[in-house]
Amino acid sequence: QADAAFAAKEYYIAASFYAKMNYILSFEEISLKFISVGEQDALRTFLLRRLDNLTKDDKMQITMISTWATELYLDKINRLLLEDGTGTTTNTVTNSNSSAYRSVVDEFRAFLSDSKDVLDEATTMILLESYGRVDELVYFAGLKEQYEIVVHHYIQQGEARKALEVLQRHNVPVDLVYKFAPDLIMLDAYETVESWMMARNKLNPGKLIPAMMRYVSEPHAKNETHEVIKYLEFCVKDLNNEDPGVHNLLLSLYSKKADESQLLQFLDTKFGSGQANGPEFFYEPQYALRLCLQAKRMRACVRIYSMMSMHEEAVALALRVDLELAKAEADKVEDDEELRKKLWLKVAKHVIEQEKGVKRENIKKAIEFLSETNNLLKIEDILPFFPDFVLIDDFKEEICKSLKDYNSQIEQLKAEMDDATRGADNIRSDIGALAQRFTVIDREEECGVCRRKILTVGGLHQVGRSYTSVGHMAPFYVFPCGHAFHANCLIAHVTRCTSQVQ
Repeated sequence: QADAAFAAKEYYIAASFYAKMNYILSFEEISLKFISVGEQDALRTFLLRRLDNLTKDDKMQITMISTWATELYLDKINRLLLEDGTGTTTNTVTNSNSSAYRSVVDEFRAFLSDSKDVLDEATTMILLESYGRVDELVYFAGLKEQYEIVVHHYIQQGEARKALEVLQRHNVPVDLVYKFAPDLIMLDAYETVESWMMARNKLNPGKLIPAMMRYVSEPHAKNETHEVIKYLEFCVKDLNNEDPGVHNLLLSLYSKKADESQLLQFLDTKFGSGQANGPEFFYEPQYALRLCLQAKRMRACVRIYSMMSMHEEAVALALRVDLELAKAEADKVEDDEELRKKLWLKVAKHVIEQEKGVKRENIKKAIEFLSETNNLLKIEDILPFFPDFVLIDDFKEEICKSLKDYNSQIEQLKAEMDDATRGADNIRSDIGALAQRFTVIDREEECGVCRRKILTVGGLHQVGRSYTSVGHMAPFYVFPCGHAFHANCLIAHVTRCTSQVQ
């Protein structure tokens, strides 16, 4: 039947019959018959039918036949492209109006899907590449979970969204996300950042920093850094990320913005305040200070100096920016009165030097500054800052006020000294009175413990379960309430009670 069909040039029918033969003609002989008549399609049909009749134990033969069938498919696709009249082997299906072409491509893809486990991966990819079938190469790579090839292809085609969709699959290694992050963010920053945000804690933002830094360093990205800022803010605020690198990068981007408000707000936020003994911030203060100085963000520099407890530097810099800011910084120091006064003196000196000249209104304005220090500074503290030739009349009112304050303090100290003197006199009187104090005891007064008379000749008297000796006119205690006790009895009783409590 096979030979008859072959002789009648019914090659597809002959191929089906030949595929069922396991004797008479060898596989090679049958293949040569189809090759000799140039029937590549019938040969492909023979190979596919032969694969259906092989068992799983024929692994080597299955791989070889599948590889040969792959090459025949590729040859058929190329011949159809040439027959289309374009004279080119364009890779896109849309360039061919042949339904036969589309049918063969779909059939080939189905074959690749069915044979992915038996085809040699490297050999198949070389074949696909040599025939210029990039789409099928990407398709096969996806079947073999070679996602790196797939993503690289989509990036080359400028299809960032498709590449990101591949990377979002659950079985794709996360390392590929980090590897292609620089290319993807350059290709489509919005889609890339959205993809990162969807991944949430599956990604380590620290490993994405090189990609973000490369993006923001590009000239075209100067006005588009908001996408990187958006992701970093998401990491810091929503994911509570504590990576110093993430915080440092976000701070550096804030420092480059014309509006300083976001930078100041970031510096004021205590990201670690929810942790026990945790840091208030995770960026590096020295790095932040260097950035802000380079960007001339002076208010931010003042804030950082203050955070680092460098109050003198903070006030000195604040005086170059805003007097009110300097006053606020000087007032922040509450636990060190000496330092606080020193800072206010810096501010006072600046105010006086600012009001140049010896006009009365300028001097008056400088003196009025004293009231803002909450009596921390006096007129004598700021006098050295005024010119030597200023008339004393200009300070008369303030000097009189200062003298009046000193007088009040002296009067208060005097009153305190008088109170102390009276207290000492009272103590001396009490001590003298103690020597003259006495009490009258009745001859029949009994000891509150042993019930013997206080003034009776002693002996041994029982106190609880023990005995105590009370001699003639033994020492005794008399309390203001009138109770009296032999000294030995009282001591024994108190000792016994104390032992019971313990």
